Amino acid sequence: MKARVIVTLKTGVLDPQGQAIEGSLEGLGFSGVQSVRQGKVFDLELSATDPVSAKAEIERMCEKLLANTVIENYAVEIIG
Repeated sequence: MKARVIVTLKTGVLDPQGQAIEGSLEGLGFSGVQSVRQGKVFDLELSATDPVSAKAEIERMCEKLLANTVIENYAVEIIG
């Protein structure tokens, strides 16, 4: 089974990398960009066959390692 986890900074948490990307885009002539927030994507392959238990297991992974839940949100998507 395949899954994707998207980890992003919570609203209100300073994102210096996102700000640097925003400034670089403006410097390259992309003036319509108002804000950039960067994040992480994890693509996982699991031996699980039940999507419900797989999602629960991945959420435990996020809580323990993949995301810093103090400053980050995460979303889990079962792909197939």
